[in-house]
Amino acid sequence: MVSRWERGRAEVDQLLTQARLTRVEPNRELADSYLDQARAHLSAAAAVTDLDAAGAFVLAYDAARLALAAVLVNQGLRPRGEGAHAVLLEAVLAQLEPPRQQEFREFDWMRRLRNDTQYPDADRPTAVADDVAQAIPAAQAILERAALLLDHMPPY
Repeated sequence: MVSRWERGRAEVDQLLTQARLTRVEPNRELADSYLDQARAHLSAAAAVTDLDAAGAFVLAYDAARLALAAVLVNQGLRPRGEGAHAVLLEAVLAQLEPPRQQEFREFDWMRRLRNDTQYPDADRPTAVADDVAQAIPAAQAILERAALLLDHMPPY
């Protein structure tokens, strides 16, 4: 593990200054717990897709969200306030691009569709089974990438 993660430091420092991120005690145990929850959510999403596509999508989305949160809490960072889910992606991408992290970028469309699904509006579609079919492997890829990073990213 490196002693200090430099990539994206200016962006993360700005998120801290703006109070969109806050410092917490770095917690590997909690990060591992988030990943375990994410795995359970993915299993549940696969099991209920035919019964409740919207619910399955939200579970897949939440698995991806937990995986991103695991990366940050392992570093001692936590998003806060309005738009906290978007900050998860912003902070992770700042620290990991380049190289491109396409797996993490999948979170963005999932986040937008999850909002539309949780807060429906007649003008915007909600999640259907096809979305779940894309979201489960996307969330799985985010989870796998996040699990690999925990051993390599030091406390912030």
